[in-house]
Amino acid sequence: MATPKNNVFVSSQSVISIQELLQEPLKTLPQNYVLSKQEPPTPLPHANQLLPTIDMNRFASMEEFHLELHKLQSACQHWGFFQLVNHGVSTELLEKLKPEMERFFKLPLEEKMKYKVRAGEVEGYGSSGARPEGKLDWADRFYMLTNPIYRRKPYLFPELPSSLRSTLDTYMLELQKLGMELLGLIAKAIKIDVREMKEIFEDGMQSMRMTYYPPCPQPELVIGFTPHSDATGITILNQVNGVDGLQIKRDGIWYPVSFLPDALVVNVGDVLEILSNGIYHSIEHRVAIHSEKERMSIAFFINPKFEVEVGPLPSLINLQKPPLYKRMGMEEYVKGLLSHKLDGKTYLNHMRVEP
Repeated sequence: MATPKNNVFVSSQSVISIQELLQEPLKTLPQNYVLSKQEPPTPLPHANQLLPTIDMNRFASMEEFHLELHKLQSACQHWGFFQLVNHGVSTELLEKLKPEMERFFKLPLEEKMKYKVRAGEVEGYGSSGARPEGKLDWADRFYMLTNPIYRRKPYLFPELPSSLRSTLDTYMLELQKLGMELLGLIAKAIKIDVREMKEIFEDGMQSMRMTYYPPCPQPELVIGFTPHSDATGITILNQVNGVDGLQIKRDGIWYPVSFLPDALVVNVGDVLEILSNGIYHSIEHRVAIHSEKERMSIAFFINPKFEVEVGPLPSLINLQKPPLYKRMGMEEYVKGLLSHKLDGKTYLNHMRVEP
């Protein structure tokens, strides 16, 4: 089963690793990476103060629960992004992930090519395929579907170096648990039956993407990840080596985001916007490149089961609030994504009900 383009690079067998391009000093940037135009970010001295912070510890307190739930509802509705602190994923595990990912991306190319994206597929290792204007992202990635387990590619996760595989296995279990807890809280925030949300997402489609963004001598000419919204329920992002680069688009302006120490960043995906009938909003985001620093991140994507239907939840629609989005099976939704290029929120717009 192929997986959504909004979360991964498209299949391309002709693109080699960015790391290989940088083995020798570049006199000029390859033209297939140079953007013709790019909206610059707004320089902000304290960008991390813009992004709402949700503290999971406060949900354990009777006095603070409803206040924090209101903050969560506001973050999902007005921002589509929030930082999560005291999330329960151990600092030791997060620290262990960093050297494991570094070792993987620094393997010889012939080793990494054992996991390369195969013809007609989107899972595996490689650089990005063509984006709008035929340009490529300045990044190397490893993407794979992780759940349901029977849909995993046998030549990917089972064949990873044993230490990385073990660390990722623990990490994915932790984020799976955290993700379901968050979805339950997100449901409560807009008065959806928590059981209804769990039935849609429990043991659903989950995937992960490890990304390595090398430095670029002319970072203003390239993009690490093309502007897009995630085709997910929610995404949980871990900025592994502490180097910033994420930017979000708000009120037509691109803002850089600085992560708090040990925080995870969670964002609303297109699927959650559809399920909430537009109460929650997915937000366009992109990744900027540094001139001297490399950046590593790992994103965990949580989606509904393949067997369910994606559409506004019945409890959120009535005569006064008609459905804003179409309904379709998750399998069909994913297939539709694969026929659309990664470009902002174009596929979500395709899902809208015509007025």
